[in-house]
Amino acid sequence: MTTGERAAQIWSILALASWNRQVLTYNLVAKLTGVARVGLGHCLEPIQSYCLLKELHPLTILVVSEKSGMPGVGFIAAQDIPRTQQQVFSFDWVAHGCPPPEVFERAVRERPSNGVIQVPEE
Repeated sequence: MTTGERAAQIWSILALASWNRQVLTYNLVAKLTGVARVGLGHCLEPIQSYCLLKELHPLTILVVSEKSGMPGVGFIAAQDIPRTQQQVFSFDWVAHGCPPPEVFERAVRERPSNGVIQVPEE
């Protein structure tokens, strides 16, 4: 799978998590997708970039470390994590729909948003 295809896969998981007002750990997302935990930052970046470009609340804020409850070091889209998570929960991601993989790939080229690819260890 390409990074854009993985981003679309993860987008759907995060949209459902938002619908259910859930925060997911990196480990759970890794298990649900088959992506190695250390590679998740690379797959989350296109989603974060898309949200930044479209001025949407950052959907990737729903993926957090099991230990700290905070997004990883590559997350740059918000400072007030609890408040922004509530804003993400309030947005209808299902109605917004999932962008196609090529849109995610273009978003990360236009707005790179994760200078650090690695995810913090649990």
